[in-house]
Amino acid sequence: MSRYWETDKQYSQPTVDELRRKAKASSSSAEKKKLKYEPIEPFSRQKICTSWWGQAWCANLERYADYESRLGRGKRYVKAGTVIDLKIKKGKVEARVQGTRKTPYKVEIRISPLSEKKCSAIIEKCSRRIENMEALIRGEFPDELRELFAGKDGLFPSPREISFNCSCPDWALMCKHVAAVMYGIGVRLDENPFYFFELRGIDADRFIKVALESKVEAMLSNADSITERVIDDADLTALFGVI
Repeated sequence: MSRYWETDKQYSQPTVDELRRKAKASSSSAEKKKLKYEPIEPFSRQKICTSWWGQAWCANLERYADYESRLGRGKRYVKAGTVIDLKIKKGKVEARVQGTRKTPYKVEIRISPLSEKKCSAIIEKCSRRIENMEALIRGEFPDELRELFAGKDGLFPSPREISFNCSCPDWALMCKHVAAVMYGIGVRLDENPFYFFELRGIDADRFIKVALESKVEAMLSNADSITERVIDDADLTALFGVI
């Protein structure tokens, strides 16, 4: 008697070489159509990102228990070079991921804007030290901010702040194509950490301007304060022998 559910049916996963071959063909096809793709190129097969902020993004992603079952496949896909296009825009990511089919799947990820409270917290911490501001102006995230981004209640988005959609037929909460794009975001942050501000709906130039103003205000408020480091006139005379 025939059964509705074919329990012995197995679905094979494409090999890495097969995925790369199809991804290359899709990229060549896009180039002929004058489409500008921006592929994701991980640092290596062993390490997706190199900067602490890129690695922190990936580590934070791997703490999402809801997505655990698909992250392994997503990591395999991004390392295979299947994310043939990934563009970060204000509050969202648009990408194309090569799968088993000839046509790449379209993926869209939306991330909620950073709350005013959290934005104020990072501005306050950034403006504590001039070194932090110098690093931000150079396009880097100071190591001092590591815990602020990756720690508990940090500034990386939580699962409830992320929504996504993929054109593939997979019914899972997060398919492997979306997971590959999530890792791809880490690569983009590796290339330019200010994409983080773009993702969370923050104007990076205004952010730095406000942080600098906060630093200047703090310095001016302490300008008239007397500290132990100030040498009084008597000590100055004794030190240099001047009258």
